[in-house]
Amino acid sequence: MIPSLSRVVRRAPIILRPAYTSVRLNSGGPGAHAHETESYEAFNSRYQQFFASCSDLFELQRGLNNCFAYDLVPSVEVIDAALKCARRVNDYATAVRILEGISVKVENKGQYKSYLEELKPVLSELGVSSKEELYGLKL
Repeated sequence: MIPSLSRVVRRAPIILRPAYTSVRLNSGGPGAHAHETESYEAFNSRYQQFFASCSDLFELQRGLNNCFAYDLVPSVEVIDAALKCARRVNDYATAVRILEGISVKVENKGQYKSYLEELKPVLSELGVSSKEELYGLKL
């Protein structure tokens, strides 16, 4: 026998909430808030070495996020190493996004054009096109 609709008991929906509302990450001891200064040359050298030894897509993307988080534009040599790494791990989309990241980081379109001119040999060697070339956009 099917119960009548008036006898069906409706329950309130169950809403699951996490047991925490925020996460605080502690990165070190007493000197954790102190910032070390690094020269532009040391920065470029560090990321060139990182991208030269990077072996998978996750590490490449992590390195790019860290590299682009600084308030500076990476050198052409760093971008060259990152592009080669992107092609080595076989991710064409990340290679194009590296160029797009440079276009956002530079101050004006002239600087972006300069980067593309200096990177032209490696871009043609790797078969990487900029977003503007892919979509037929003007610089």
